[in-house]
Amino acid sequence: MSVLVRVPATSANLGPGFDSLGLALDLHDEVEVELAGDDVEIEIDGHGAGEVDPGEGHLIISTLRETFDTLGVDQPKGIRLRCRNRIPHARGLGSSSAAIVAGVLAARALADAPGFDDARALELAARLEGHPDNVAPCLYGGFTIAYTAQGTPKAVTLPVHEDVRPVVLIPDFRLSTEAARGLLPATVPHAEAAANAANAALLVHALTRRPDLLMTATEDYLHQKYRAPAMPRAADLVERLRSAGVPAVVSGAGPTILAFSTGSAQDLIAPEVGSDWHIQPLNVDPVGAFVQFPETR
Repeated sequence: MSVLVRVPATSANLGPGFDSLGLALDLHDEVEVELAGDDVEIEIDGHGAGEVDPGEGHLIISTLRETFDTLGVDQPKGIRLRCRNRIPHARGLGSSSAAIVAGVLAARALADAPGFDDARALELAARLEGHPDNVAPCLYGGFTIAYTAQGTPKAVTLPVHEDVRPVVLIPDFRLSTEAARGLLPATVPHAEAAANAANAALLVHALTRRPDLLMTATEDYLHQKYRAPAMPRAADLVERLRSAGVPAVVSGAGPTILAFSTGSAQDLIAPEVGSDWHIQPLNVDPVGAFVQFPETR
């Protein structure tokens, strides 16, 4: 048995929406899982080739195992994993969330467990990832608001205004999420927290109905300035873009930058970006993770 899962890159936080807002982007990894053989076999094309764990420690393999346990089915003896990775690693574009969602959905499909719906898949993926802001848009697509109710991660999806055009600026350097989170303070000033809450609420309106408000709505007071010492080049570029009138934020934990291009904003991006950044315009992925059973080889 085999299953193919396509999972999108994601950008979380979107400025003030720390650990809650996320956006699915049309940059995808494709993961094929086949239950065959006696061992774990992994083939990787693209990002992570020759770098990630080639066996049981691979994130997708460990996620498959965890999901099979959660579903109460027997662990397969042999797993063949083929990955076509187009999402850069350690750049703030949700590569680990994509791997986790791929593993959860592949195991669900292979175990034929329709009762394990997307809500339960989100709960498991968020537990494995540690927070739901990336796994929610990866699973559901579009613009998502992730939240926790009675200890259970949940999410809602909203359509993005047709004039919003995401552009990601991917650098040639990396930053781990753990390192970035280690710079966050335990407390922030009350006035800054209030301003951040207002902007996060406004951002929902801006992305869905009023793109002209994106500049104000993407102003963050909660995390970006505290993380700036770990990625000074990214922090500097965000400031230069914003000074030029481009709504720009750090994507996830960084160091990739997400800019929202609305009309003339696209023309303002390139002059501020050096040669060590890759400019990639993307569309919003409205579908999210997609599962299919490939034809027998």
